[in-house]
Amino acid sequence: MADDTRPKELTGAQALVESLERVGVDVIFGIPGGAILPAYDPLGQSELVRHILVRHEQGAAHAAEGYAMATGRVGVCMATSGPGATNLVTGIADAYLDSVPIVAITGQVASTAVGTDAFQEADIRGITMPITKHSFLVTRAQDIPSAIKEAFHIAGTGRPGPVLVDITKDALVSSAPFEWPHELDLPGYRPTINPHAKQIREAAKMIKAASRPTLYVGGGVVKSEAFEELAELVKITQIPLVTTLMARGAFPDSDPLHMGMPGMHGHVSAVGALQRSDLLITLGARFDDRVTGKLDTFAPGAQVIHADIDPAEIGKNRSVDVPIVGDLKLTIAALNEVLRGEDLGDYSAWRAYLTNLKTKYAADPQPTKGDMLSPEYVIKRIGEMSGPDAYYAVGVGQHQMWAAHLLPFEKPGRWMNSGGAGTMGYCVPAAMGAKVGKPGELVWGIDGDGCFQMTNQELVTCALNDIPIKIAVINNESLGMVRQWQTLFYGERYSNTDLNSWRIPDFPKLAEAMGAVGLRAETVEEVDEVIAKALEINDRPVVVEFIVHKDAMVWPMVPAGTSNDDILIAKDLAPNWEDEIL
Repeated sequence: MADDTRPKELTGAQALVESLERVGVDVIFGIPGGAILPAYDPLGQSELVRHILVRHEQGAAHAAEGYAMATGRVGVCMATSGPGATNLVTGIADAYLDSVPIVAITGQVASTAVGTDAFQEADIRGITMPITKHSFLVTRAQDIPSAIKEAFHIAGTGRPGPVLVDITKDALVSSAPFEWPHELDLPGYRPTINPHAKQIREAAKMIKAASRPTLYVGGGVVKSEAFEELAELVKITQIPLVTTLMARGAFPDSDPLHMGMPGMHGHVSAVGALQRSDLLITLGARFDDRVTGKLDTFAPGAQVIHADIDPAEIGKNRSVDVPIVGDLKLTIAALNEVLRGEDLGDYSAWRAYLTNLKTKYAADPQPTKGDMLSPEYVIKRIGEMSGPDAYYAVGVGQHQMWAAHLLPFEKPGRWMNSGGAGTMGYCVPAAMGAKVGKPGELVWGIDGDGCFQMTNQELVTCALNDIPIKIAVINNESLGMVRQWQTLFYGERYSNTDLNSWRIPDFPKLAEAMGAVGLRAETVEEVDEVIAKALEINDRPVVVEFIVHKDAMVWPMVPAGTSNDDILIAKDLAPNWEDEIL
C-alpha cells in the first residue's frame, strides 16, 4: 500500500511552478532560453499562471513594474541566463529606486559550470546585488519552494522592492520531494511596522507649535495605501500639502489645500510651501535631490518630522528632529488619533500666502506654440477626455513633467512613472503590465518619440495577447528635455538631440505593422478627434502621434545644482517672492 503522506516528488522546474501558484502568481512576463527552458515546460501546462511572451526582457521587467503599481501585488518577470538576465537589469534598478515589488526569476548555467565562463553565464546575482532588496542563488531542487516563498514575502513587505531568484539548470531538472514551508526562516528581516507612540506624541507637539507647517507627501503613502488616513490628517489639521512625482494622485489636486508637486519642475506654490515652511511633516518621501535642489539651501527655516518604513532613509539627506519608523498607514492613523480634537495653530495666513502663489502661477497651456501643437495642450486634453479613473503610464522627459502637471490627479494608484532612475523606454511595457493587472480599466501610455523608439516592440506583445492599451506619442522630433538644457545652458548647440522623427519612422504605420491602430494629429481640431477615436477602440492597442513644437519647454524649473529659491517660471523670469505677503 502506498504511503500517501510522503511529499510528492517533483523536478525543480515543477516545484518552481507549483510554488508560484501557491504564492498566488497569476501572470509572468518573460522570454525562455536555454538555462530557464526546463521551467517553461511545466509553466506552459499551468492552469493558474498566465505567461506573456514579451519581445525583450527589459519589457518584461517594466511590465512587471506596471502590473505591481496598478494592482499593489508583486509583479513577476522571467528570463534565461547571461544576456537574458542582464537585459532585466534596467527594470530591476528602476524597481529598486521606486520601491516597486517585483520578483525576477532567472535561469543560471549548471552549478558545476558556474564560474567557468560557460556559454551564457553571467553572475546576475552579483550584478544585481546593489539594486535588489535581496537575491537568491538556488542550486538544489529542494530549496526552490522556500526561496520562492521568501522572495515574495521580502518583495512585498516593509519597503517594497525587487528580489532576484537565480536558479541553476541542474536544480531545475533534478528531482526532490516537494515540501512547502509553513514558516519563513528570515533571521534579521523584521521590518518595523508599528510606529513608536512617543515619537507620535513628539510629532504632534511640533505640529501644534508650528505656524507654517507643510505636509511633504512622497511615494511611501502610495505604497502603504494610506490615502484615507492622509485625507483625514488634512481634514483634521487643515495643513497645506505637496505631493512628489511618485505621490501624484495620493491626494486630490482639486482640493484647495493641495499646493501641487515640488521639485526641479514643480509648482511655484509647492516649492514655496517647502522653502518657507517652519515644519516639514515628511511622509514617505526621501529628500531626493530633484526635490531639494541645492541641499544646504533647502527649507532653511524648517524643522523636520520624517516618517518612513525604511530607517535607512531617516536623516540620510536632511537632519531630522522627530524620526518615525513604521508603516505610513499606521503612522498617519496614529497621528490622527493624537491630533483629533486638539487645539492646533492658526495657519490661515500661511494657507492664504500659498493659495495666492498657486493662483498667480497656475499653468495655462495654450493650444499652439507658433503654428504647431503645444504638447501641454495635447496632454491636458488626453486627461480631460479620459478622466481621473484612467490609469496613466509615462516615459521620461518633458512629456513626463507635463503629464505630472496636467493630468487629472484625483484618485490614487493611477500614476506610473520612472521617478528614481528616470528610465526612457518605461512607458509602453509599464502600460502593458498595468492593463494586464487592470483589464477592465482605461490605460494610457504617454510617451516621447525618443522613449517610444526604445521599447515600442512590446506593442506586438499587446496585439497578440489582447492587451488594448493606448499610447500617445508626443513627437517633438528630439530628445526634448536634453534639448531644453542645451537651449538654456549650452548656447543652443544641439549636439545629438535631433531625432529627425518627422515621418521617420512613420509612427502610425509602425503601429499598424505591429497590429495596433495608428492615428496622427497635427492641428488643434484633430486633437480631440483622434483622442475620441482612440477611446472608442478597445479590441486592439492604439498609437496616436501628436506632432508638436520642438522648442516647447517645461516650466517652472530649478536649474540643477541651484537653490529652490532660484526657481524660474520662464527663461530669465523668476517669481517675485517679495510681492507676496506672508
